[in-house]
Formats: sequence, structure tokens, C-alpha cells
Amino acid sequence: MDKSRYAKACCADRKAFGGGILEIQPKCRIETMDDLSTAYTPGVAEPCRRIHADPSLSFEYTIRRHTIAVISDGSAVLGLGNIGPMAALPVMEGKSVLFKQFGQVDAIPLVVDTQDVDELERFVRVVAPTFGGINLEDISAPRCVELTQRLQDLGIPVFHDDQDGTAIVTSAALQNALKVTRRSMDGLRIVINGAGAAGYAIARMLTERSPRPKEILLLDSKGVIHKERENLAFHKKQALELPGVVGMQADLAQAMEGADVFIGVSLANLVSQEMVRSMNPNPILFPMANPDPEILPEDAYEAGAALVGTGRSDYPNQINNVLAFPGIFRGALDARATRITRRMMLAAVDALAGMVMEPSRDRILPKPFEAGIGDRIAKAVREAWEQDEER
Repeated sequence: MDKSRYAKACCADRKAFGGGILEIQPKCRIETMDDLSTAYTPGVAEPCRRIHADPSLSFEYTIRRHTIAVISDGSAVLGLGNIGPMAALPVMEGKSVLFKQFGQVDAIPLVVDTQDVDELERFVRVVAPTFGGINLEDISAPRCVELTQRLQDLGIPVFHDDQDGTAIVTSAALQNALKVTRRSMDGLRIVINGAGAAGYAIARMLTERSPRPKEILLLDSKGVIHKERENLAFHKKQALELPGVVGMQADLAQAMEGADVFIGVSLANLVSQEMVRSMNPNPILFPMANPDPEILPEDAYEAGAALVGTGRSDYPNQINNVLAFPGIFRGALDARATRITRRMMLAAVDALAGMVMEPSRDRILPKPFEAGIGDRIAKAVREAWEQDEER
């Protein structure tokens, strides 16, 4: 199906649902006066009294136990850019459906008509008592990085899927790709093109594993980031402090020379076959720009790639965040975690990678509909929280 037909089909499908793809259903039936007095007044007063005396009971008597918010300002939506909150709402609805489908997590989309970090932080803090967790979504960098860092003291998990969700799935994909190509992370030179939220988080996660890559080059639209660059965003400065992240003056073509791995979270058609040929033999490429990758898999293979993964579902090795975020939140809610720690994220990486028993060139990650993904990640995340000394 071409893009125009696909778009028309999607719009027609959503219209058929009559006002979005979400609805609220009660867990109990109210058919008698007794039912009404139990669900509402006067019966509702008793859980109110108990929660007032012990706020932690809100997780026993209310939706907090299984419900999160999906919050966006609409500033960085999919491949659409800064389209604002109302235009972003269909994406947040869709994300909420994925939480339910793949993690049995109830998610409520909340789009916010501000792109000021202070106002966003204030909004999240004042709505937090309703929820057991917060998933930040489609908020542009560097504001999303700052916002996520500010909110780690909220007392419930705050997770930005475009940062750490992408990093978790990419790391799991790379873990299995290295098995296929019989490499170790130790000694690798990795090029990450795209120094926004996803690129920063991927670099950070790769440096937290053992062994670490020998060298990571992180690029934005101006080339490899380095400390001498003027007006460098704060998250890029943070990235340069990570072990193994090397700053230098080089463009993408120069950075690719002698590299073992290319990870793209940038724009379409930025990588040429000549760049692939300049890499070390049998390189791994993850061109993940959507909807069109930095280089098409067939072109990368023709130029000598050993293994290619993209963000698209019409090629093997789709690197898709839906593999991670439902299970991560399910595990965090089950553990009653107050935040999502690095140990929990790394446990999610290993659990996801372990879903593929025998990785191959065309299978380094499970497909979203394979049974047990969410449950396995949730279990790993829950156990990691229980064992985490930093909690």
C-alpha cells in the first residue's frame, strides 16, 4: 500500500471508531442503589479516609496501581516535527493502546499546551498524584533530557521513551548483532549520527555496559560534537563526559572511516555506499530514521554490511520501542518502583536480547506480537528494582 492510500485508510479507520481509539470502561457494574452507594457516596468515603491517613494506600484503592500518563507537548512528533499538542493527540492515543496491548498497563494521553520546561515540569508534578508512572513522549531535545532529569525525584517512575526506550531496544539489537558477527563490544568504534534525545541516551547506555566500546563518535548536523564547539547544548556536553565518547572535528564521512558500527537516529539518505565501504570489514548498520532510513538495507548490504536493522516493519530486524516500554512500565508498577534505575534499564536490555535464542542476520530481535516479551521484561525490571542498591 502506498503512503497516500495508507494515510486514507488510517484516517477512515479512526473515524469509524467515533472519536479516537480509546475509551474508559468501569470494572464494576452499577445497576442498583446499593451498587451506586458502594461505588460512590457514601461508600467511597472510606477509601478516602484511609488514603488520607496513609497516602501509599492510593496504590491499593485507586487506578494508580496500574495507570500511567503519556504526556507530550507535541514538539517532536514521529517524523512530523513540532505540530503542537492537539495534532499530537492521535499519537498519544496510539501509544496508550500499545501500553494496554503489550503490557496490560492503562495509559491516559495528556497533551499540554506549553513548550516551556518549567511549565511542563510543574504540570507533571501537579498531575502525578493520579498516576503510578509518567511516560514522556515526543518532546524535543534538549528540553526532554532536562525535564526527565528534573523529575526523577517525583516518587513514581518517569521515563522518556524517545530517550531510554530507544536506547534499550538499540542496545539489545546490538548485543545480538555482535553475536551474529562474532564480535565483542570491547574495541569497537561506534558512530552515532544524531545527537538528540535518542542519540544521547544510546551513547550513555553503551558506555554503561561492560566491556565498553573503545570509541564512540556522536554527531549532530554540524559533524562530530567536541568541546571546542560554541553554544553546545547541555546534554551534548554531558555526552562528552561519558567514558569512550570522543570529540573531534570531523564530518560524517570522516567519522565512518574505520568504524565497526553505525547507528542512525537522524535523517534519511545521509549515508552513502562509499561511507559503508570505508568502514571496517563486515560492519553493523542500524539506520533508524523514519520513515526513510539513512541508507536502505539493500544498498548497505551491497556495499559490504554484515547486518542491518532499521525502524521499519517492512524489513527484517525492526528496532521498535514497542518491544520495551510496555514491559518496563509493567515491571515498574508491579515493583511499586519510585523511579526507573539504570540497573532496571540494563536488565530490560538483557531480557529483550535473550528473547532471541539463536540470533541470525535477519533476526536479532523478536517481533512485537511474539508471546511473552512484555512479561519477560517486566519480570527482569521488577527483580532489578528489588536488587538495586541505588533505589
